[in-house]
Amino acid sequence: MSEPSNSSPVPGHVGRTAGRTQVRRASRRGPVSGASRRGAVSEASRRGAVSGASRRGPVSGASRRGAVSEGFWRGPVRLAAATLLAVATIGGCTDSDPAERGATARADARPAAAVTGPLCSALPSGTDPGNPASLTDEPGDVALRWIPVLTRFEAAVRAADLSAELRDPNGVTILAPTDDAFAKKFSEDNLDDLMIKQKNELRTLLRAHLVAGSYSLADLVAKGRVTTLDGTSVTITRADPMARIGDHTETVCADYQVAGGRIHLLNGVLGNLPTTADANGDPAH
Repeated sequence: MSEPSNSSPVPGHVGRTAGRTQVRRASRRGPVSGASRRGAVSEASRRGAVSGASRRGPVSGASRRGAVSEGFWRGPVRLAAATLLAVATIGGCTDSDPAERGATARADARPAAAVTGPLCSALPSGTDPGNPASLTDEPGDVALRWIPVLTRFEAAVRAADLSAELRDPNGVTILAPTDDAFAKKFSEDNLDDLMIKQKNELRTLLRAHLVAGSYSLADLVAKGRVTTLDGTSVTITRADPMARIGDHTETVCADYQVAGGRIHLLNGVLGNLPTTADANGDPAH
């Protein structure tokens, strides 16, 4: 017989017992491993918290950017406030200027100039250039340029160098014949000669239409007689609604107010010069 060996197999019940023991030990190690896992989770949680803190770092950065943004907007707000204050200050200074307010009030209170006569409706009015109200501050010689039916009379004033007499500081009343009145009185050749060659006769003619002092039409009628600058005495009578100047001439639009004077438009020419236009009133050559 063979000698018994030390490596003989373990009986079955002993092996099963050992197996169960290993299983139980593994089971016990299982909870330890779970604890390890919990530790790992706790560590991961801590790392998450750290990471969260890291993530909150940018939020704090955003807060800092918010502060910067707030500072950025504060500048324009301050600038806008300063601008409004400056405007309010300027406005207050303007409103507090009594001289300026007085001038504005006087301009607003100035009454509109009124003219009367059958020809007035054909002349500038309202806001048209040359309307009566726009001429009240103009010297007489300038105002004549804006009245469209006085082109020949105005040209004669310039040709005779009489503008200064229409700016007399003591006032002057201008009895101005219309272009039609000139056409009925003088031929074109005669009028050209007066303006170019016969300046003395032209001055005398024009002075026959000027009265020293500023007189409305009502004032002239009330006076009944005036002496013109050429020394001629002229009668003035009522011819409703206008006035007759001399024997054959009437006003057709009266009471233009100008600086230091009045302008009354006439349908005829005064003075002693002969008539050279043809019988039909055409300015014959």
